[in-house]
Amino acid sequence: MDCNLPIGVFDSGVGGLTVFKQLRSALPNEDIIYFGDTKRNPYGSRTDGEIIAFIHEILDFMAVNKVKVAVAACNTITVLLDKLHKQYPFQIIGMSKVAHSAMAASTNKRIGVIATEATIRSGRHLAEFMALSEEVEIFPKACPEFAPLVENENFDGAEVERAAQEYLTPLVKADVDTVVLACTHYPLLTPVIGEVMGKVKIFDPAEETAQNTKAYLEKENLLKSTGPGYNKLYFSADIERAKRIADRIIDINKCEFACIDVSKHTA
Repeated sequence: MDCNLPIGVFDSGVGGLTVFKQLRSALPNEDIIYFGDTKRNPYGSRTDGEIIAFIHEILDFMAVNKVKVAVAACNTITVLLDKLHKQYPFQIIGMSKVAHSAMAASTNKRIGVIATEATIRSGRHLAEFMALSEEVEIFPKACPEFAPLVENENFDGAEVERAAQEYLTPLVKADVDTVVLACTHYPLLTPVIGEVMGKVKIFDPAEETAQNTKAYLEKENLLKSTGPGYNKLYFSADIERAKRIADRIIDINKCEFACIDVSKHTA
């Protein structure tokens, strides 16, 4: 594997740009190709079969672009990676569940996990926390409106506050002192989440995922030594909306944007 090949990053939409940001910070020399499936999001309310079919199309696109590693910057995708029925010539790294970090930070061992319906349905976060300690209490909560709100550029206001109150009030009543944002869209709603939850520790897995990616590249001697790397951002629909949201997260002046149909870029 050539260390000068790009890193692939993919998500159901724009949320994965929060992971892209951390990857760019941790790996300034790397070339990065990002794909966000803005045409078919949200994934969280779809069946596992639908999502797996989409993942294969995206990974075929990454294979065509000869990535050296692909980062699933989406928890809904991550929990289904072990169900893929096709092999790829590169490692696929999923989102960290930050179980160790959240456990260490929690004082009362009452931890909330907020995510899409598909991620919560999988039970993966609950299983990972319980494998560390049977004394921890995990309070999983699906927040199906959060990702669509972000995709539609609603980051605050009455609609966001209503959804936040509906989803998060049970966690407040459960006296959780730590919350894991198990969807890459949710960091864009952190101010509202923090306002409703009060004084809790909020964990965004993006940084830990970027560090896991860096560690893998170091282990495999795949780090690119010269830079700066390029940023190519692809979306499946509504490129102008994607640009506006991206502008809240990263420096879009250092990025190339394009709209593509991944179903036509098969390996």
